[in-house]
Amino acid sequence: MKRSMKTMDGNHAAAHASYAFTDVAAIYPITPSSVMAEATDEWATAGRKNIFGQTVQVTEMQSEAGAAGTVHGSLAAGALTTTYTASQGLLLMIPNLYKVAGERLPGVFNVSARCVATHALNIFGDHSDVYACRQTGVAMLCESSVQEVMDLTPVAHCAAIKGRIPFINFFDGFRTSHEIQKIETWDYEDLKDMVDMDAVDAFRKNALNPNHPVEMGSAQNPDIFFQSREACNSTYDELPAIVQEYMDKVNAKIGTDYKLFNYYGAADADRVIIAMGSVCETIDETIDYLMAKGEKVGVVKVRLYRPFVKEALIEAIPDTVKRIAVLDRTKEPGSLGEPLYLDVVAALKGSKFDQVTITSGRYGLGSKDTPPSSVFAIYKELEKDNAAQIILALSKLYNQLRQQRLVKWVEAYPEYWHMLCNPASPETARSVTPEIAEQVMKTLQEYDQTELQMVWLFRYGTLLDVFGNATDEKIQ
Repeated sequence: MKRSMKTMDGNHAAAHASYAFTDVAAIYPITPSSVMAEATDEWATAGRKNIFGQTVQVTEMQSEAGAAGTVHGSLAAGALTTTYTASQGLLLMIPNLYKVAGERLPGVFNVSARCVATHALNIFGDHSDVYACRQTGVAMLCESSVQEVMDLTPVAHCAAIKGRIPFINFFDGFRTSHEIQKIETWDYEDLKDMVDMDAVDAFRKNALNPNHPVEMGSAQNPDIFFQSREACNSTYDELPAIVQEYMDKVNAKIGTDYKLFNYYGAADADRVIIAMGSVCETIDETIDYLMAKGEKVGVVKVRLYRPFVKEALIEAIPDTVKRIAVLDRTKEPGSLGEPLYLDVVAALKGSKFDQVTITSGRYGLGSKDTPPSSVFAIYKELEKDNAAQIILALSKLYNQLRQQRLVKWVEAYPEYWHMLCNPASPETARSVTPEIAEQVMKTLQEYDQTELQMVWLFRYGTLLDVFGNATDEKIQ
């Protein structure tokens, strides 16, 4: 299929594809998403028709909360409805996101992801706004470039209609929303060919209408609410297959290979980054450079973030991987880890990657630049034993002490235990018996790090003299 080439930014790409499936656009401007609403309003005023042969009705409210309420009401009335927002604007929509998802209404919230103000206002890009919505029940689809925004926005709309689940269709604020690229654009006839018109008709027939009334948004008591809430599980189980179905339709039309998780890099990579958003473009370029030098590296790009499909993630990761770094573009103070990292850890637990080391990292908060040098540094760090492995080694050594009934010694001499856990010093250069050396080497053998092993031998040797002092009153 031949597509026309046009120069535009990510906001216009999203608006172009979104307009095709939209009856009503409820808008309220907020940086950096305002361009999407502005373009939609201009096109509607000029008389552009969507795939249903109608001009989009654009309604501007007095806040994002009002826009979200309009989306909810318009969907309930049977109109395919879209809005565009970011940051605090998206957070104001959260109460209605719960309702739209709970009532299984096919709205699409196009989001140019932006930092949420914390200690200071920041109007630039990260993922703190979309992560704040992951518990609402909306599906989440992410794009990494302007071309991907054009290609995949129809997937969000079509999957929402057929799967009866609302979507947050998001991409990075400014880095993608305002990046100008020459891209291939959709013809609306091709988009009309993809949508399930039977699903559209079913949606309209199920709308609130005095001629065929339906019940929607009731109140339930404790006796039935739990059961009714769990009844939606099968819908979310089926949704990923629907998303992949429309990705396959896109692939068939334009020759791409979009999947729920896309892998790029060496087929036998031992170090892999998992990320989503515009940073994936930077990672791709870094991988090309490193692979030309013989490095075995790769990246898994997250497309469908919610529902999170662990089977698709496992399939995308090379079997040869030894270490994984998960990058999140947000900070959640007090959490054990950021959202994507926790999802990946849970997904790989009990899988064939159960013993693979997984580390986490934050990047790009408030549009902080993440250049190729930063990606290069991540891959270099993945070559090393990380903190988790060292903690594991400490745990093993502690268990050995316990087995040898020396835990009282550890409690009596905390300063030596501290020495064991810290870099070697001149005092630690002591002799090591063959028995102790054998135990330590066996513990650390799997890490294959000679330098690290030697340091631990010196540390362990420091304790040897004290181990032999069984008459010390502290441990009697």
